[in-house]
Amino acid sequence: MERLKALFKDYFGVEAANCTKLAASGSGRVYYRLRDDFNRSVVGVLGDSAPENKAFITIDRHFAAAGIKVPHVLKVSEDGMNYLQDDLGNTTLFSAIESGRTAGNYNEYQRQLLLKTISRLPKIQFEGGRGLDYSVCHPQSEFDRRNILFDLNYFKYDFLKLTWATFDENALQDDFERFADDVMAAECPVGFMYRDFQSRNVMLVGDEPYFIDFQGGRRGPVCYDLASFVWQAAARYPDSLKEELVQEYIEAAKPYADLSGAGFRDSLRLFVLLRTLQVLGAYGFRGYIEKKGHFLASVPFALQNAASLLDDNLRSRYPQLCAVLGFLSESSQQAPVPEDGKLTVEVTSFSFRQGVPSDKSGNGGGFVFDCRALANPGRYEPYRKFNGLDANVIEFLEKEGGIKVFLKNVQTLVFPHVEKFVERGFTNMMVSFGCTGGQHRSVYSAQHFAEAVAAKYDVHVVVHHTAINVNKRIK
Repeated sequence: MERLKALFKDYFGVEAANCTKLAASGSGRVYYRLRDDFNRSVVGVLGDSAPENKAFITIDRHFAAAGIKVPHVLKVSEDGMNYLQDDLGNTTLFSAIESGRTAGNYNEYQRQLLLKTISRLPKIQFEGGRGLDYSVCHPQSEFDRRNILFDLNYFKYDFLKLTWATFDENALQDDFERFADDVMAAECPVGFMYRDFQSRNVMLVGDEPYFIDFQGGRRGPVCYDLASFVWQAAARYPDSLKEELVQEYIEAAKPYADLSGAGFRDSLRLFVLLRTLQVLGAYGFRGYIEKKGHFLASVPFALQNAASLLDDNLRSRYPQLCAVLGFLSESSQQAPVPEDGKLTVEVTSFSFRQGVPSDKSGNGGGFVFDCRALANPGRYEPYRKFNGLDANVIEFLEKEGGIKVFLKNVQTLVFPHVEKFVERGFTNMMVSFGCTGGQHRSVYSAQHFAEAVAAKYDVHVVVHHTAINVNKRIK
C-alpha cells in the first residue's frame, strides 16, 4: 500500500488522504482506492506478475488510442509491479443486472445495457487488435491447440475428478483430441481475443460500458469472447435474450466480417462448449481447491449451458464427454449448490414402509440409521396422534433413555465425515433416520441430530420429516 501512496504523490504532488482496499478478485492482484483532499480518486494496483502487468498496461494504452473505453493507466512504478489507473466507480454490469439474474427475467433497462455492451465487442476485437504488439500478451501471444488442451485438462483435473464422476479416461482423452482439432478448424475470424469477456469485467460509468481485466488477451478466434459473454453461467440469460445478443453482435461486426452464415453458428457452439468447460475448471479450482465456496454456486448453471448443446451430432462426435456432462447436469438440477457454496446437510426422517428416501444430490446417498430397535411410543394409545416433535413423545423417548445413547453413537460416526466434507469442499451430505411409521422415533432422531450439526458446524442444515410432511431449514 505504501508503494501506491508513493505513486499517488508522484502523480498528483500531494499525499493520498484515504486509501481503501477493494474487494478481492479471482487473481492475485490487490486493488486499492486512493483519494486526496480535493476528492480526486484513482485505483491503485499491486500486481503479482510483471509480465501480466506489462500486458495490461500495453494493451490498455493501445485500446485507449483506438477510442475504446478503458481505464487510463496514469502512473507505473519503475519495476512495473504497481500502477495507478482511472477510478471507474463501483458499478459492474454484473451488479447492474442483479435482479434479472436472480429472477431470470431481465427488464428493458438491463436488456439495453447488455445489448450496448455486446455491440462494443467487435470494435475491441477488430480495431483493438489492429496494430497491437501481440508479443506482450501473457502467458502467450496467440490462441492455439495447446490452449484448447490446457482448458480441457483444467476441466478434467480441477473439476471433473473432484466430483467423483465415473468416466473412461482414455475415451475422454480421445474426445478431447477430436474436439481440439474441430475447434482449430472452426469457421471464425481472428482478432483480439479478450479471453474473459463477461459482465463482471464491464464497469458502468453512467450507462456507458468500460472494459477491464483484458490482461489475459491474445490473438485468437472472436467466437470465444461472444461465447464467454452470452453464455456466462452466473448471468442465466434466457434463450431468447441469448439469441438477441448474438444477433446484435453479428450486426455490430458487419464492418469487419460477415458472420451471417451457418458455419459461424456451428463454430460458435463449439466455442460455447469450450468456454463452459474452461469455466467449470476455474470454478473447481477456486471452489474445491482454494475453498472459495461462492464459485461453486454457478456450477449448476454452467452445466445447464453445456447440456443445452448436447445434440445427436455432438454425442456421436464426443460420446464420453457428452455422457459425463449429461450425468453432471442431471445431478446438479437435483441438488443446486447454495449461493455461498457451503456444505448442506440434509437430514430426513422416514417410514420404512415407504422406503428409504432417494438422494437428490446425485452422489448415491449417505448414512441411513434404523431406529426400530428403540422403544416405540406408537404402540401406546396416548402417543399415536402425536409425533417426535411433540413434548409428550420427547419426554417418553428421553425417559426411556436408549435414544440418547443411539444419537451419541450416530454423532460419533457422522461428525468426522461432516468435518472431512467441509475440508474437501463438498456441497451435499445426506443423513436419514427410519422407523416403522416415520412418526415418532425417526422424527425425534432426525430433529435432534440436525440441531446438533447446526450447533457444531458452519454448514447449512435442512430437515425433512417425510411422514408428517414437515420441512424446515434449521441453518
